[in-house]
Amino acid sequence: MRCPYCGEVESKVVDSRHTDEDNAIRRRRECNNCHKRFTTYEKIEQINVVVEKKDGTREHFDREKILRGIVRSCEKRSIPFEEMEKVVNDIEKEIVNSMRREVSSVEIGKLVMKHLKDVDDVAYVRFASVYREFQDLDSFQKELDEIIKERNDRS
Repeated sequence: MRCPYCGEVESKVVDSRHTDEDNAIRRRRECNNCHKRFTTYEKIEQINVVVEKKDGTREHFDREKILRGIVRSCEKRSIPFEEMEKVVNDIEKEIVNSMRREVSSVEIGKLVMKHLKDVDDVAYVRFASVYREFQDLDSFQKELDEIIKERNDRS
């Protein structure tokens, strides 16, 4: 790391802290040559993930798009926003940890449903109804029956 004041490459770290978002480390450094202090941020390099949509088009992965869908599904439910963000973080981690550069929107939808099922049944059904594009009441009822069966199995 070059000192922004004199260009010296040697410096020492005098303080390290996690950022508020906990996605980077803030380091206070002191130049070994001019003794001026400066701040650097260390962050994990994220791989760029491309999402293949159902129609075959591709776009960059957008966590905010997932969050918007989850927020819509959780409307008028007593689910804290932090819980919704945690779901998105968990989904993003799964995708990034897969080390794949391309993921389908279908896979993302399945991940969202998997995580929402653990958070709230109603939010799960709302998301599933849009994601799976239920064409009739029978397919919707079948999904509800599966949720009820799973809940009874857990009890």
